[in-house]
Amino acid sequence: MTAVDEEALTSAEADELERAAEAALRPKRLEEFVGQRVVREQLALVLQAARSRGACADHVLLAGPPGLGKTTLAMIIASEMHASLRLTSGPAITHAGDLAAILSSVQEGDVLFIDEIHRLARPAEEMLYLAMEDFRVDVVVGKGAGATSIPLSLPRFTVVGATTRAGLLPAPLRDRFGFTGHMDFYEAADLERVIARSARLLDISLDPAAGREIARRSRGTPRIANRLLRRVRDWAQVRGNGAADEAAARAALEVFEVDPRGLDRLDRSVLHTLCVRFGGGPVGLTSIAMAVGEEPETVETVAEPYLLREGFLVRTPRGRAATALAWDHLGLRPPSAPGTQAQGTLFVDGSGAPPA
Repeated sequence: MTAVDEEALTSAEADELERAAEAALRPKRLEEFVGQRVVREQLALVLQAARSRGACADHVLLAGPPGLGKTTLAMIIASEMHASLRLTSGPAITHAGDLAAILSSVQEGDVLFIDEIHRLARPAEEMLYLAMEDFRVDVVVGKGAGATSIPLSLPRFTVVGATTRAGLLPAPLRDRFGFTGHMDFYEAADLERVIARSARLLDISLDPAAGREIARRSRGTPRIANRLLRRVRDWAQVRGNGAADEAAARAALEVFEVDPRGLDRLDRSVLHTLCVRFGGGPVGLTSIAMAVGEEPETVETVAEPYLLREGFLVRTPRGRAATALAWDHLGLRPPSAPGTQAQGTLFVDGSGAPPA
């Protein structure tokens, strides 16, 4: 086995361990789910009403940024309804036949979870309309003039769709969901509860101050919070005394390049490029992406949402532009005139603020 093969195998094993760790931390019941109070309360009402009627729950659409618990809620819905869960994703269903094969195996009361449902192929999407509304699909046998449509009845089931881009969902599909839950980024207090629960499950001796530090840098996202918690645990075991205290949390997050505002290497690279190379902008997304060596979609979907939400950059008709907060965070002096393509400079005193 070559060194490259060994590295690939090690990476695959590490990813599998990460996925297994995340799965172990998922809550199994709705009362265990932390945060998203409004969605949790609404969903509890929908599920309780369905159980009292002895019927399937209405189709559920969960919309929001990645890492907020949409897949976890789908699993909880299946658990609360004492139903089997079938998982797939929009990109995996490239033809109507793929969806027909999945639907033909669905049993009464099953929960079908479709992640990234906005990326369904159009033929599959149109088949899903009929399946969700009338619980049947039309299977076409043959081609051309000899093609025959055979209606296939389906048992009643619940579709749970998850999307990070609700605006891309066509109205006919969106309207077929009986309940839509809009998930928001978590407050720091809720993230502290998530981290404390995860620490108990992972048997980590976590100091409350360390939990607050991790929560502060987790970008309002439980998935990131759990990931950072495991990295703090690693640092404490290898370089510390085994206890995940505040000093260990800060040291670990510095090693993994997560700064006190939650910005990672890509975020800072985008801001540095925008400020230093383009004088603060405005500049197009493609130019920024090429300068940082990433795909435009990666910059737009991974880095930009958080930078926008935290006020580090703004979108203008002419492109992206850095705010005063971005210059201050990087310790750079903005150009004297807006839009001037001047190089940013470090403040002389290193304080992150211009001299008086």
